[in-house]
Amino acid sequence: ARLPVDPRIGRMILAAKEAGCLAEMLVIASALAVPDPRDRPLDKQQAADQAHLRFRDERSDFLSLLVLWQFFAEALSAKLSHRALVDGCRAHFVSYLRLREWRDLHQQLCEQVRELGWRWTEALPGKVDDARYIAVHKSLLAGLLSNVGFRSDEGDVYLGTRGIRFYLHPGSGLAKKAAKWVLAAELTETTRLYARNAAKIEPEWI
Repeated sequence: ARLPVDPRIGRMILAAKEAGCLAEMLVIASALAVPDPRDRPLDKQQAADQAHLRFRDERSDFLSLLVLWQFFAEALSAKLSHRALVDGCRAHFVSYLRLREWRDLHQQLCEQVRELGWRWTEALPGKVDDARYIAVHKSLLAGLLSNVGFRSDEGDVYLGTRGIRFYLHPGSGLAKKAAKWVLAAELTETTRLYARNAAKIEPEWI
């Protein structure tokens, strides 16, 4: 309750502390609490999807967020001018202002959990191994349990909780992989009910 985020996100952070993946979760949790920095303009969807391939993890859009975090961290450490940073972000169809907002919230969260006496290793691994993948996504499930889905026999539609039916968002790294079970950060209604920020999970984790 003391964390400056939605209680469901706070629950994920608590689960991650217990699972030993707090560094990853602080990055992911702060990303989920701000607007998605990845831009996908209607008139440039194909170009945006192509640019976002650099960040894509075909198992999990949450892990794609970690890759994007590293991309921005490296850009900042290169000591580029403000204009070069903004232009570099625009070239990759990501918003510089939203990336800054994400980093600011991450810093606030880190300060809050330090005040709680929690400790973690700051450095994020370059590649998330299977054990860490499971730890991260089980922690996500602690706050997103109502956003799970099972792929039906009717094609691309997923059957979710409370009888809902949804589809993976076209910009998702999983969109072409057709995982049997998925977890989503949110379900958004546009032309269809779409799952945004999705990941492949196993039913026993639920």
